[in-house]
Order: sequence, then structure tokens, then C-alpha cells
Amino acid sequence: MRFALNINLMEIAGYIASALIGISLGLIGGGGSILTVPVMVYLFGINPILSTSYSLFVVGSTSLVGAFNNYRKGLVRIKTALLFGLSSITTVFITRKFIIPAIPTDIATIGHFQLTQAIVTMVLFAILMVIASISMMKNQDGKYKVDAGEHKKVNLSKLLAYGVAIGVATGILGAGGGFLLIPTLVLLVKLPMKEAIGTSLLIIALNSLIGFTGDIGHFTMNWFFLMKVTTIAIAGIFIGGILSKKISGDKLKKGFGWFVLLMGIYIIVKELFFTK
Repeated sequence: MRFALNINLMEIAGYIASALIGISLGLIGGGGSILTVPVMVYLFGINPILSTSYSLFVVGSTSLVGAFNNYRKGLVRIKTALLFGLSSITTVFITRKFIIPAIPTDIATIGHFQLTQAIVTMVLFAILMVIASISMMKNQDGKYKVDAGEHKKVNLSKLLAYGVAIGVATGILGAGGGFLLIPTLVLLVKLPMKEAIGTSLLIIALNSLIGFTGDIGHFTMNWFFLMKVTTIAIAGIFIGGILSKKISGDKLKKGFGWFVLLMGIYIIVKELFFTK
């Protein structure tokens, strides 16, 4: 009875966290999606590798709704998203379709410690969380400021290289990578910050959803569960959008950054020192 109660409480916490993922997307334009995999693993008890697949669907669907909301406001550059997406989308699909299935479940044995694909995935994800948290906590207004009249030539080779790097990160870890995309779009493509946020959501949606199709056939999907979590996260976006009119996004972003940092450190410690 107590065990069943614990499971139910964890599931309830998971659905609440799913709503918070969407709310954070509506409030600060991103960040919450990086918690999707930890929520799947630690609250719903799903295998880390399958969790990265589920994360791609949830992140992709919520980002698509967020991108549509920004498109209605004229804050999405479709051509830029497709140009940047050429390299990132292809990389994500190849990574999910061919590279992930080729990675062995048991990678190495170090003394009594068994290094598995699941542990490597979670540690790499935690490192990404630490990097993302630092990005969230920094004051980036001045750092990413671009003059309205600035029209420098876009470095296509750098843009493609960034697309591949973000595609690999998204493909392996199931994270959207908005904290990497936004500075890339501002500094390399010279988009204003608001347009960079809107365009990044479309790129994340394309990367994640097309990457998810690469998993079809490799995993048995619980579609009912997946649709429940996605629906809750999407509802959270609209709640976040309403709250954003009343709450300062900058302060929330820094506070959320500290939370993500602590979560990242917790995952590293747990996976390396407390995993049997």
C-alpha cells in the first residue's frame, strides 16, 4: 500500500512538473524543456534513453505552440529557421536513427562500477543543465545587443557548424538547446532578441519532432502517457503567457537558473556515486 502510494505521489509530482515546464516556456521563452528528461527519469521512472525520445516529442510539441504564438506577433523568421535547420535537423535525425541504437547498453566496467549508456546519458545531460543554468543566470541584455541598423554578412560555415553541434546535443540528450540557439541567432544571424527567441522555438520544434521520427521503430511508445504529458505542458504555456504580463521574466530566469544548476549537480552526484 505504501509503495503504491509513493508511486502515485511521484506520478502526480511528474504531471505538476510537466505543467511547470510549459509555464516556464510561456514566462521566459525557454529553459523549462531542459527539465523534461529528469522529470521522465526521476518522477515517472522511465528509462533514460526512452526518456530522451519522449522529451523530443514533448519539447517539440510545446515549442511548436510557442513558435506559433510568436509567429502571430511577427517574431519568427521562417527562412532563417529553415536555413539554420538544414544542418541541425539532419544531424538530429541521423543521431536518433543510427547513432543512438548503435551505442552499447554496457559501455565499460571500472572496478565495481558499471558505466552504462543510461549513466552516460544522464551525466552528459546534467553537464548540459549546468551550462544552461550559467547562461540563464548571466545578464545577457548587453552581451547579445545588436544595433538595429547592423547588417553584417552571415557566416554560413559557422552557422552550419553550430547547427550540427546543436543537432548532436538535441539528438543525444533530447534537449531543445534554446540557450545555445538564441545567442547563435543574435550574434551570427543578427536577429533582434525577441525574433531570436521566436525563431529558436520553431527550430527547436523542427529539430525535436523530426528527431523523434528517427526513434519510431526503435522504442515501444506509450502514446497515451506521452499525449497526457504533452497536453499538460502545452496548457502550461498559456498559463505562463498570462503570468508573463504580471511577473518580471528576468528575475524568474535567474531564479530558475539556480534551480537548474542544483538539479544538474544532484544528477551528477546521484548517477556517479549512488547508482548501483
